[in-house]
Amino acid sequence: MTKSNNSKAPVINVFKWKGINRKGAKISGEIQGSSLAEVKVELRKQGVNVTKIQKKAKPLFSFVDKIVPMDIAVISRQIATMLSAGVPLVQSLELIAKSNEKPSLRILMTKIAIDVSSGTPMSQTLRQHPKYFDALYCDLVGAGEQSGALDTIYDRISIYKEKSEQLKSKIKKAMFYPAAVLAVAGVVTLLLLLFVIPQFKDIFEGFGAELPTFTLFVLDISDFVQAYWYLVFASVFAVVFAFKKAHLKSQKVRDITDKFILKIPIISTILNKAAVARFTRTLSTTFAAGIPLVDALISAGGASGNYVYRTAIANIRSEVMAGMQMNVAMKSTYIFPDMVSQMVMIGEESGDLDGMLSKVADIYEQQVDDAVDALTSLLEPMIMVVLGVVVGGLIVAMYLPIFQLGTVVG
Repeated sequence: MTKSNNSKAPVINVFKWKGINRKGAKISGEIQGSSLAEVKVELRKQGVNVTKIQKKAKPLFSFVDKIVPMDIAVISRQIATMLSAGVPLVQSLELIAKSNEKPSLRILMTKIAIDVSSGTPMSQTLRQHPKYFDALYCDLVGAGEQSGALDTIYDRISIYKEKSEQLKSKIKKAMFYPAAVLAVAGVVTLLLLLFVIPQFKDIFEGFGAELPTFTLFVLDISDFVQAYWYLVFASVFAVVFAFKKAHLKSQKVRDITDKFILKIPIISTILNKAAVARFTRTLSTTFAAGIPLVDALISAGGASGNYVYRTAIANIRSEVMAGMQMNVAMKSTYIFPDMVSQMVMIGEESGDLDGMLSKVADIYEQQVDDAVDALTSLLEPMIMVVLGVVVGGLIVAMYLPIFQLGTVVG
């Protein structure tokens, strides 16, 4: 076992090949292997007379081949399905590696299959790839290996990952739409201030009359933007860059940000419901996998995704360790809705805590979905009003002098 852990895993590459099969037909494809000689031997075993073979170049843009969380959710479901059908684990991993369209994922799954086939436990192998498999994922797989019910555990993992990614997608949808529209509005406003309004200024200089205050205000803004547009862009970029760097390096900044976003009107409702959904879904999955409640609460706290909830869940864990029932500890935090603590109480009394937590997660995931749809419907008219006020205000400011001139002439 120790030897397997210390040995360096071979570098897996993807090769493109062309050749002729036993029937004389020209064929081509892709194959994985650690060396050119190895893949040639493998192709000859398949009855292919290779005419051309070369290592496949990596994509020009790294994000094209990047492994995303949804990829992990998909392969988790594939593993769960094959294990349930009685396919051995190593064979399942090899089939997934060969059939996947994304080269980086094929390489990852091939490495995992090689390690598992050499005798390394699946959970231990996955811990070598923390970028794709977090501690919770590995703990669940480890629990499945110990209990001998890896197929059942993988079914729970796949449900958990699918629900988790769906929830993230809904939250991103709620954030992306208004941000995209407001960004477009900002660009349009900037173009008007830089290129359109200066044309009106040249016309107004020939009027020889005093301009309205509102028009003068807009012209001053236009002059400022033309003179210092690079400073505006640099300031915005510097603020965004500084915040992202501070958010990445400072736990305090992340904690303050987590507290702040839970106070944003409308958005906070979605984020609170999402945190509850993540907490209950994670706790249900880990507890059902046989992980002790005290340990499961650690994973659930991290999965909640917010400092306020992590702190509250840490307090719940301390109270549970002291012998308090979880529903009572949840009430003392004054963060979780009464319905959640009541459902937990019923689950504890009936001995079906994981099932009750799963139902709570279903309820709150549906509420997040409904809240996102409601937010989108609410934001559409609000954004139109904002766009109308900003763009319409600029246009009115430019036409006010013309209207006044018409009145004087009349």
